[in-house]
Amino acid sequence: MSFKTISIIVISVLVTIILMNNTDEIHFWIFGDAKIPKLAVLGFMFGLGLIVGFMAGRPGKKPMVKNYIENNEDEYIEPNTDKKDHLSDEDREYIR
Repeated sequence: MSFKTISIIVISVLVTIILMNNTDEIHFWIFGDAKIPKLAVLGFMFGLGLIVGFMAGRPGKKPMVKNYIENNEDEYIEPNTDKKDHLSDEDREYIR
C-alpha cells in the first residue's frame, strides 16, 4: 500500500474515534444560544477543512499560450519542431 492510502486510513480512524467520543451536547452561540451535539460541530469543521484544503491544494488553470505575431493576430506561427541536435561535440562528451 502506498503512503497516501495508509495516511487516509489512519486519518479516517482518528476522526472516527474523536467524533464518537464527543457525543455530548454543548451550548453553542450562533447569533443566539443553541444546544448542538459536539459531534455535529466537530464533523462540520472537519468537512469544512477538507473542502478548503482540497480547493487550496489543487492546481489552477494554466493560461493558454498563443503562437501569434503581436502585430497581426490572424497569422499563426508554426511551433519549432526541428529535431536537430544543436549540441557541440564537447557538450555531448560532457553529458556522457
